[in-house]
Amino acid sequence: MKLQKHINILIEKISSNKKYTNLALIISTGIILLIGISVFVENEDSNLKIDTSISEEKEMASNSIDDYSNKLEIKLKQILSEMKGVGDVEVMITLVETTESVPAINKTSNKETTKENDSQGGIRDVIREESTEQIVTNGSGGEMITIKQIKPEIRGVIVAAEGAEDIKIKENVYNAVKTALDLSGNKVEIYVKK
Repeated sequence: MKLQKHINILIEKISSNKKYTNLALIISTGIILLIGISVFVENEDSNLKIDTSISEEKEMASNSIDDYSNKLEIKLKQILSEMKGVGDVEVMITLVETTESVPAINKTSNKETTKENDSQGGIRDVIREESTEQIVTNGSGGEMITIKQIKPEIRGVIVAAEGAEDIKIKENVYNAVKTALDLSGNKVEIYVKK
């Protein structure tokens, strides 16, 4: 009660004195300007964060392709160099596209059938269908939950191997690459390493 009386007295003094009224007006205008500027700066920061996250996703996809290709090359190089008659080996694998992630999707559908009778005795069926799909995300991080990842298709493989001048060794390397990567023969080339 006492606090409310003090506030009312303070308001009366401010409104009766023109200096205090102008000061209160200037202060409230300054506060409004500060709030407006902070909202504008926050919007620019969020746009910058969105642009940064898009470029990071592109870089991660590029790194993902390189990592997948490098892992395949290393494994293939290791197994080929263990084959009888094959010496030092170099392998290059090219891929068609990036790894594709298949997200978990929450699907809901609703079908409603209504029969209506009109005043002339006619019957009509009204069918209403509604469906929605939402990508399921990790609650706290907001990252999508992935069901599976589809690896990129292999465009071609080049192998340079010591010992490939022997036609039998070259054929064994050729068949090993086709089998290991499940490729058709037109995607594999074997060369003699210097």
